[in-house]
Amino acid sequence: MSYPQVSILLAVRNEQSYLPAALASLQAQTLSDWELIAVDDGSRDATAAILAAAARRDRRIRLFRRPWRGLVAALNYGLARCRAPLIARMDGDDLCHPRRLQLQASFLRRHPDIGLVATAVRHFPRHRISDGMRAYESWQNDLIDPQDIQRDLYVESPFAHPSVMLRKRILAQAGGYQDHPWAEDYDLWLRLARLGVRFARLPQVLLFWRDRPRRLTRTAPQCSAAAFRACKIHHLRQGFLRHATAVTLWGAGMEGKAWRKALDAAGIGVTRWIEVDRRKIGQRIHGAPVLGAEELHPGGPPLLVTIGARNARPQVRAWAAKKGLCEGRDFMVVT
Repeated sequence: MSYPQVSILLAVRNEQSYLPAALASLQAQTLSDWELIAVDDGSRDATAAILAAAARRDRRIRLFRRPWRGLVAALNYGLARCRAPLIARMDGDDLCHPRRLQLQASFLRRHPDIGLVATAVRHFPRHRISDGMRAYESWQNDLIDPQDIQRDLYVESPFAHPSVMLRKRILAQAGGYQDHPWAEDYDLWLRLARLGVRFARLPQVLLFWRDRPRRLTRTAPQCSAAAFRACKIHHLRQGFLRHATAVTLWGAGMEGKAWRKALDAAGIGVTRWIEVDRRKIGQRIHGAPVLGAEELHPGGPPLLVTIGARNARPQVRAWAAKKGLCEGRDFMVVT
C-alpha cells in the first residue's frame, strides 16, 4: 500500500463558519498527494456534517469524530492516524496559499538536516490587526535561517502552529503533543530544540492566519504571558538554567519584575539586576542590588535579558558581544 507524501493534521471544534473556506484552500493545493486527518473534537454545530460531506466527495479526507477531550488529545489522536512521513498542521479557520504544501515538502526533501519548516504568515482581516500583533507577525516572518530562529527561541513562539510542516519521526521522538498549563505548540518547539532539531522558515507568505475575538491565542489561559513565562522557565531549567539556583536579570521594569516572581515560584532567586537607567543604579529591588551593565563579565551567574522593549534586543546583543559574553552560554534573551 502506498502512503501519501503529506498528512495534514486538523483538529477542529465548532468551526462551521470558516471551515468550508479552509477546506477549499487545501483542495486547491498544487501538491495533490496528501491526506487530511480531520479530528472533530465534539463539535456542537455543523462542523462534523461539513467534514463528512467533504469526505464523501474527496477520498483523501478522513474524518474522525470524538467526544470533546481538548486540543492536545485531539492532535495526538489524529497524529496516530497520519500515514505520511511529513505532517502539515492546519486549523479550521485559516487559509493556505495553493503552493504551501508543495514548497514546504520540496524544502524538506532538499534539506534533510531540517526537521521543521514554517512559512511566513499574514494576519487577516487587516483592519482588525493591532499594532502589537503586526509587530509579532513581522518578528516571526523575519526569522528565516536556523540560527536566527534558534537565537530567538525563548523570546516568543517563533511559528504560527498551522504554518508548520515537520517530519513525523521527530514528532514521535519528542513524545507528540503534551498537556501542560501552557501552549502545546510552543512547548513542542522547545522540546524539539532540546533534541537538536533544526528549524527553518520559507520567506513566502503561504498561510493566512485569521484573527478574531474567540481565537485561542486571545482567550486560552495557556496562551497568557504568565503561562509563556512558566513554559520558558520549565525548559530553561532543563538546559541553560539546569544547575542554577540564582540568576541575574537585565531589565528591572514591569517585565523583569514579572520574571522575578515567576522564577521565585520555580525556586530560582534573583541576586542582582542590571540596568542602563542611571536613576535605578544603586537601588535594591526585592533585596537584590541594581548594577550597571559594566559589572557584567563572562563566566558570571546566568543572565536573563528581560527588557520589555523589542527594539532593545539588538542593542543588548551588540553590547554583550563587545564584553565577550556568549549568547546561550552566558546569557539568554527571554523577552
